[in-house]
Amino acid sequence: MTTDHRLPYSPADIHVDPRAWPDVAHRPTSRLRALAAGRLFAAATRRLPISVEYPDGRLGGAASDAVLPRMIVRDPESLFHRLGTSGLIGFGEAYMAGDWTTDDLVGVLTPFAERVAELVPAPLQRLRSLVLPGHPDDEQNTVANTRSNIARHYDLSNELFGAFLDETLSYSSAYFGSDSAAETADWSMLADAQRAKIDRLLDQAGVGEGTRLLEIGTGWGELCLRAAARGAHVRSLTLSSEQRELALERVAAAGFADRVSVDLLDYRLVDGEYDAIVSVEMLEAVGREFWPAYFRTLDRVLVPGGRAAVQVITMPHARMLASEGTYTWVHKYIFPGGQLPSIEALREVTTAHTGLDLVDEKAMGCHYARTLRLWRERFVRSDAVIADLGFDSVFRRMWTFYLAYSEAGFRSGYLDVYQLGFAKPAVSQTPRLS
Repeated sequence: MTTDHRLPYSPADIHVDPRAWPDVAHRPTSRLRALAAGRLFAAATRRLPISVEYPDGRLGGAASDAVLPRMIVRDPESLFHRLGTSGLIGFGEAYMAGDWTTDDLVGVLTPFAERVAELVPAPLQRLRSLVLPGHPDDEQNTVANTRSNIARHYDLSNELFGAFLDETLSYSSAYFGSDSAAETADWSMLADAQRAKIDRLLDQAGVGEGTRLLEIGTGWGELCLRAAARGAHVRSLTLSSEQRELALERVAAAGFADRVSVDLLDYRLVDGEYDAIVSVEMLEAVGREFWPAYFRTLDRVLVPGGRAAVQVITMPHARMLASEGTYTWVHKYIFPGGQLPSIEALREVTTAHTGLDLVDEKAMGCHYARTLRLWRERFVRSDAVIADLGFDSVFRRMWTFYLAYSEAGFRSGYLDVYQLGFAKPAVSQTPRLS
């Protein structure tokens, strides 16, 4: 067995500040729930191709002679108390606290993602809303709350994101040209793959010389730069003050200040008319109840004959419905207020609430899996740099878990990512519903 000192983040590395991480520092105590969670965990992991190693030498997981990814449980009592009290939120918090670890995080998490619908028996799943935490009211994506939700993720530090993103500072799936290329791509290919992703979106939206382009979700400005280089006039919207500041610096340095404006503005408040709209992985932060408002905004400001390109992470429709209203570890620690749509849901929303036609769908989930792997490897290599920026061991462990958790979602097929092309008819149609 591999000794602890060879594993990432040994217990000595993890100091949990109860002021910064109250729910990670506090171990809940509910013996009945912990007992039930322990039994469910043992039953679920017996069906997974992983090895579960306990401190007393017991082994769980699948019975197999094969070499399996190892989940090493250091504190089973704490793990099961957390699982019993807050479900998968507790599973992530247990990793943050060091209750369990592994030398193959994606390898352990991928089987969980593949079988997520089966891990808990259906009768117990129906009780989820009664026993697990719900969404806080202040994370609903109203105009009043959305800027705070966005700031909690994107205003962490430009230097943090710069420590693991490529030179384009693109924080969304790259496109490596083919699925086979995505399987083997290395870091040296990532920046060009990000540019290729952007170019496909600009092509979908028909962006060229003189195009009046609206971008919803600025990021750090790479799409603005590539659109302006085509001769477009760009208005970009963001709710992240740190992203806006750096994006404007990059725009000015490239000599495009006369073609690009970056506004700190909610998408629902935008005015004007635009020939094209592009939005990259921003829809995930909108929230399901506001999807109609998002697409009505696109329809309202897009000129007849205009086109829009939306890159969005999706999940299966059945799982979207089954998990509706569930408060997750990602909501609590990474993206408050977020909700992943299904392709079916997006078709329904645009058909019911707009005159837009969905005319192009490009799926590229394996490209996101590779992008995330490259980010995570660089994030781990940059551990000392990130620590020097003031981010403690729990934060760094949390983000490693988040990047691996996301990669596992794409590798398992539970998640996908699409580039969707929409067209507004040249003769404007009345939206089907208000």
